[in-house]
Amino acid sequence: MSQTWSIRPIRAEDDARMAWIIRTVMPEFGATGCGFAISDPEVDWMSRAYSAPRNAYFVVERDGVVVGGGGVAPLEGGAHGTCELRKMYFLPEARGLGAGAAMMARCLEAARGFGFTQCYLETLSGMDAAMKLYERSGFRRIDAPMGATGHGGCNTFYLLDL
Repeated sequence: MSQTWSIRPIRAEDDARMAWIIRTVMPEFGATGCGFAISDPEVDWMSRAYSAPRNAYFVVERDGVVVGGGGVAPLEGGAHGTCELRKMYFLPEARGLGAGAAMMARCLEAARGFGFTQCYLETLSGMDAAMKLYERSGFRRIDAPMGATGHGGCNTFYLLDL
């Protein structure tokens, strides 16, 4: 079976679609309201938010339509060498195709290129497929949150030495 998707950097014209994807996928896992990434102001302007130094955000296109995305940025309130894997969400039609593993590899490659030595992420119980991907990618669970992300609704934390 041939690959029917591709990964590329986000563009301004992707902003509305990515905001819709984030606001569609997060409630599927009960991640709504204050304390979750769905409420971050940058959701509406991802291309601009990730144009800052040491930031990258990528989208997955399937048959010319954006179906997911993910990125890295410095961890707010964290050490200079620590980034955060951020807003990695995929519509159901993008799942199970290998796009998540490819997106993870692309994000971690970008993080290493920016000189980060650790990558942090936070998630929510119930996002089982995502947690399996994190663990397959080498992330290890840690006991407490790092930095100052403002995502108090998250209850599971991971760290990877790059």
